[in-house]
Amino acid sequence: MSDQAQGTENSGLFSDAAQPAVNAAAEEAVRNPAPSAEPSDVPAQEQPAACEAAKDASGADAEPEVITEEVVRARLKGLPGRWYVLHTYTGYEKRIKQDIETRIHSMNMEDYIFQIEVPMEEVIEVKKGQNRLTSRVRIPGYVLIRMKLTDDSWQVVQDTNGVTGFVGNGRNPVALTPDEVVGMLTPVIQQAAAKEAIAAGKPVTAGAPKLVTAYEVGETVTLTTEPWIGMPATISQVDAVNQRLTVLMTLVGQETPVDLSFDQVKKMD
Repeated sequence: MSDQAQGTENSGLFSDAAQPAVNAAAEEAVRNPAPSAEPSDVPAQEQPAACEAAKDASGADAEPEVITEEVVRARLKGLPGRWYVLHTYTGYEKRIKQDIETRIHSMNMEDYIFQIEVPMEEVIEVKKGQNRLTSRVRIPGYVLIRMKLTDDSWQVVQDTNGVTGFVGNGRNPVALTPDEVVGMLTPVIQQAAAKEAIAAGKPVTAGAPKLVTAYEVGETVTLTTEPWIGMPATISQVDAVNQRLTVLMTLVGQETPVDLSFDQVKKMD
């Protein structure tokens, strides 16, 4: 197989393979993650039949592949080129990926530049009491690229609008180590697999969207509920699933923990 063909074949390795399921399905995956496997209660003589029933029409096991660092390392093994990191304008990462891909073809660089990735992550944002599934760039201002570094391939990438340079020493970029590549891409592949599982109604073992909120431990907020309207408090715990906070207030000269909902506080101006 040629480098070009192999690079094309693997170009979708880290891309999203399925559209996100409805928000409710993703939220349910976060609230109720798949339990760890327990020993089967099926008698030994009945287990072959049970295994057959767990297979789909193609004969493949219904259980999704568990994405671990070892799995990712095996997928990366033997791919042509090395991985580098590009500095880019923040907010333009996906546009820069598209522009580089266009330049690869227009400047006949298919044998030197194989793959560009913008690591993304799916999160459930809690805003105004509502949960919203959204996709965001995992490492703002950076793009990963797998390529054979030559003067020409370096120039094609460097001259792309929005690229401010390679991570490294000028014209001598520093390639990522295998461990660094695996560490950066494993969460991306896990989340792509989780999206497929959610869309197919299968259990999610890793990579489920994370709940994120506008509040953080240690942040100072203002209370908006009686009888403490206008009083400041410091967040000590955040329960994103139930949309509640534990805050520390100074009452009668002592710090006192108080349990409140998200809508009973507001960020300080």
